[in-house]
Amino acid sequence: MKAWRRMVAAGGLLAAGWTGASAAEESFDRLEELLTFSGQRTQWRARLSGTVDAEVYAMPRPVPGLIDSASGTLFSPRLSVFLDAQFGPATYLFAQARADRGFDPTDRGGEIRLDEVALRFRPWGGGVTVQAGKFATIVGNWAVRHGSWSNPFITAPAAYEVPTGIWDTDAIRSPNTLLQWSHLRPGLNAATLAAEKSLRVPIIWGPAYSSGVAVAGGFGPWRYAVEAKAGSLASRPDAWLHAREQRHHPTGAARIGYHPNPTWNLGLSASAGSYLREWAPGIPAGYSRGDYEQRVLAVDFAFARRHWQVWAEGFASRFTIPRVGDADVFSYYVEAKYKFGPRLSWAWRWNQQTYGDIVDRTGTRVRWGRDLWRIDAAPCWRFTPHTQFKVQYSYQRGDFDRGPEQHIGAAQFTVRF
Repeated sequence: MKAWRRMVAAGGLLAAGWTGASAAEESFDRLEELLTFSGQRTQWRARLSGTVDAEVYAMPRPVPGLIDSASGTLFSPRLSVFLDAQFGPATYLFAQARADRGFDPTDRGGEIRLDEVALRFRPWGGGVTVQAGKFATIVGNWAVRHGSWSNPFITAPAAYEVPTGIWDTDAIRSPNTLLQWSHLRPGLNAATLAAEKSLRVPIIWGPAYSSGVAVAGGFGPWRYAVEAKAGSLASRPDAWLHAREQRHHPTGAARIGYHPNPTWNLGLSASAGSYLREWAPGIPAGYSRGDYEQRVLAVDFAFARRHWQVWAEGFASRFTIPRVGDADVFSYYVEAKYKFGPRLSWAWRWNQQTYGDIVDRTGTRVRWGRDLWRIDAAPCWRFTPHTQFKVQYSYQRGDFDRGPEQHIGAAQFTVRF
């Protein structure tokens, strides 16, 4: 609790310092002009923008989710730079680069990555667009609003950051192996939990920035999109860096959406592709990586009216495992955000993740993962059009090896330019 109080106090002082400098808004406007470029004789326009995030976490040990830290507190700064370029009426280029301590919060050293770079164009001059490159998945609705300025929370929903017992670096050989990898063995020490957590994958890893091609369009209130990408929804950030890694077993996905008016937006998505890395060992004779497939059926919902915004997603994921069977997991969340005014908002989120059964070597049906639910609450103060401060508290409860309850705190200060 002391670390949590220090974290909130430090964030409050930082926010107060920024809000007291109202003259800085003029500097942001001048910076925007400096970062905007256009051709005088040609139809092109480009703009650089970005965010600077300072995040602090206070967590139990071993740390939950995809966070990688040896201690219960973590400071995670991040610089994100975006490029948006328009070339005539039919061609658009976008890119995103980051400098941070890892795609997921970690206490390791810094790195610089190119998370997104893609070209979007309208080949027939109509409503159909074709996109190629490295970009976020079309599945669901969280990927399009996952950035720190748009996300009402600091962390992602459970489906995007709770590791399952599936490894992408090795093929599961028996039901007992899956149960071991799911950490269902009693009395595991902290070192084992930490070492094996880095090998496990969630249902969907963040925005799933793998490389591929997508086609999108619409007619009336209906929207559609299809994609083929070199990586399943569960593929990890390391795999996104290698565009050719899963070229022999690409993942296909599709989404159909219904958007009758600005208030409602509904969607149904499906995805299927191999979740094993290209070099993963242990595949038995007579099988291939294509037999280790992740199949996902997802629904999403969005509602906005006056001071309220509501989002929801549900994921039914199946990992097919030769000689073991199907490992099913279901995860969903519901978010609600209420704006008290132009500066203050509050968001709540309910997450739940449940696992199906597999047949172990004794012929008994057993659950292959640890069920959990989590409540997130996050107030946000938007002091200026360029600065905001968020605090998040999460209470998580489940069948954990080191106690049924977990309390997680986080604070985030963001500067947008």
